[in-house]
Amino acid sequence: MNTEKVVFSFFIVLALTLNFGFFIGGIDNPAHHNVYELFAAIVVNLIATVLKFGDRTQTGAVLLATSLVANLHLLAAALLWSVAAYGAGIGETPAVMAAIVSLAGGALLANIVSVVLLIVEIAVLRR
Repeated sequence: MNTEKVVFSFFIVLALTLNFGFFIGGIDNPAHHNVYELFAAIVVNLIATVLKFGDRTQTGAVLLATSLVANLHLLAAALLWSVAAYGAGIGETPAVMAAIVSLAGGALLANIVSVVLLIVEIAVLRR
């Protein structure tokens, strides 16, 4: 068993599950979405992105692209939450929370594509 591939796959799947955990719940209900879970999703997605550097295959390029898209969405969600809570003083209104969760949903979709590509790559290598 290749330890590098285990760690790589672990972080890709962990990024997906953390993002899903943040995304699930009422889209406009702040009680269903934890800021620390968003932070954990961001950190794990950044780690997964770093692990994807160096792969010079076409699949590696697409994996890196999906990871960058997920990072962009999650960082935008965190920025929006920070500005609403501290900068503008609006707080966690239903409209703000819906926008934050929608951005996390975009990241979730990118993470799903990443996991599907990982599974396809594993299936192709087995043959």
